[in-house]
Amino acid sequence: MKSKTILLLIIFVILFTVTIVAAVKNEGAKDIEIYGGKKGKIPFPHHMHQNNLEDCNICHSFFPQKPNSIKDLKTKGQLEKKQVMKKLCIKCHKAEKRAGNKAGPTKCSKCHIK
Repeated sequence: MKSKTILLLIIFVILFTVTIVAAVKNEGAKDIEIYGGKKGKIPFPHHMHQNNLEDCNICHSFFPQKPNSIKDLKTKGQLEKKQVMKKLCIKCHKAEKRAGNKAGPTKCSKCHIK
């Protein structure tokens, strides 16, 4: 009887650990389409940015990790027009270029697709 209890406990611990690891590995979609207002949608290589930045809070301190969060915040007036682009995207891309690294676009038309 004791061995069955121990075995069940071990199985529970393994399942719990696997569940936690799987939850931590959930990094969202590989690519995301971001609401880009009147200029058109923005295809966003999410996993590439995760790998390069290694800190989700760089972006997600501005907006929650859920679909359409940028559009929702803009609709509610909680996110200024071009705030994400100016304070995150272009600022970071320009800093990377100045540092001599490969960087993303710095012009609106290079990201927005109508």
